[in-house]
Amino acid sequence: MKIAPSILAADLADLVSALAVCEQGGADLVHVDVMDGHFVPNLTFGPPMVQALARRTSLPLDIHLMVSNPESLLDEYLAADPAMVSVHWEASVHVDRLLTRIRDGGAQAGVVLNPATPIAVLAEILPVLDFVLLMSVNPGFAGQPFVPYVLDKVERLKRLIAERRLAVAVELDGGVSIENIARVAAAGVDISVAGSAIYSAADPVATIGELRRLAQEDLV
Repeated sequence: MKIAPSILAADLADLVSALAVCEQGGADLVHVDVMDGHFVPNLTFGPPMVQALARRTSLPLDIHLMVSNPESLLDEYLAADPAMVSVHWEASVHVDRLLTRIRDGGAQAGVVLNPATPIAVLAEILPVLDFVLLMSVNPGFAGQPFVPYVLDKVERLKRLIAERRLAVAVELDGGVSIENIARVAAAGVDISVAGSAIYSAADPVATIGELRRLAQEDLV
């Protein structure tokens, strides 16, 4: 399993240190939650900020666009040369077109589903996805409690991917912690986003390693 710390949960006045935690802890990705104050009730990282983050780390960026009309902002975020970009099904009218633009911009393309959105909406588009990001909280704020029924959703999505013989990764975002990472791994999650569990810990660097250890232990 890959571990992607969410810097939304870090000290936003010291993001250079937040990136250093990711690098020292051996994180696989840096997860960047972009919010517009419209699709979700919060406002976070604009394109110049994300481009600045990209210049300060060698780790790949995983950009999660929690925004209305993502097509109007996409190119500016692609300018940060991210490894992955995901858009919400609930916010996107022309999802297929957006996925093509993301790939043309050099990134892997993903679709995000809120907890209450069924995986059935992916039936047609699943073969052209690189990954699916399932929200295990309702998006908009860091530090929310984990929504447990999403693990069943993960398992059903993994079975569907296997039945169709597709190479689509499953990412989970929201409430992942030391206490539940083993269950997350057992459900088949490929990439876990963790924010408060890492940046609120006494030793954030060590916590990244502990999350990885507990995830791998369950799979042995």
